[in-house]
Amino acid sequence: MAFFPPNVELLLKLALEEDLGQGDVLGESLQACLGNIRMRFQIVPRQACIVSGLKAVETLIRLGGFDVKFKPFCADGASLDALTPIAELDGSLLDVLALERTALNVLQHLSGVATLTHAFVQAVEGTSTKIVHTRKTLGGWRFLQQQAVLHGGGNSHRYNLSHTAMLKDNLIQSLETPLEDIADLVHQRLPHTAKLEIECDTLEQIPLALKAQAQVILLDNMTLDDVQKSVKLIAGQAVVEVSGGITLANVKAYAQTGVDVISTSQITMAAPPIDIGLDTL
Repeated sequence: MAFFPPNVELLLKLALEEDLGQGDVLGESLQACLGNIRMRFQIVPRQACIVSGLKAVETLIRLGGFDVKFKPFCADGASLDALTPIAELDGSLLDVLALERTALNVLQHLSGVATLTHAFVQAVEGTSTKIVHTRKTLGGWRFLQQQAVLHGGGNSHRYNLSHTAMLKDNLIQSLETPLEDIADLVHQRLPHTAKLEIECDTLEQIPLALKAQAQVILLDNMTLDDVQKSVKLIAGQAVVEVSGGITLANVKAYAQTGVDVISTSQITMAAPPIDIGLDTL
């Protein structure tokens, strides 16, 4: 049985309440004549995809107290062809219908994130570059969306602000303090398990970031030419991350510059949902 952090369980519970409202008027209307009719259904994708969200569906069934047995045919992260069943639902017809929309919404969205992530990972195949998520996620959905990125073969950047100290360009520009002095203050408080990342959007900022002992240097919205020059300047002294303006069309070219990491919000914020339906057996 799947258990998520409390905030995720609350999110899924709210999703159920949002759809069920004050009750299921159709189900309540048909209860008297249908009684406890039991049926079997299959969850089927209409297109090829990477599956994500199975544990979330299992949790929805538990939280809603539905009289439904859930039998997945694969694990999260599985690659399925179109029309290959994902799972089976067996139980009360009215409970399955009450659960259907919320469960499919979750599967469609998270499988979309995993599938688009997989496309990015495939695009950089043959390089040593990792595709990672960012903190640009839907409110409350971060854990599930970032898990979906992992299911698609991507990697983690940071879950939240407590995991990495990032000096962004707008913060640096707003302070009348040398970057090296700001970095010193951060290094003094930084746990040994965390890193200091410094964002650079010009070549001139690279030597300053190195002098400030950045462990990760983020090249933000740089051209391919400037990224190549930055990689040479950094010369292995820090992890090199690229972000900003990354698409499926250009991600391979950026990876071929020798950067270590490419972070993109596309995989969490722009992933199209997978078409997934519920078919009667």
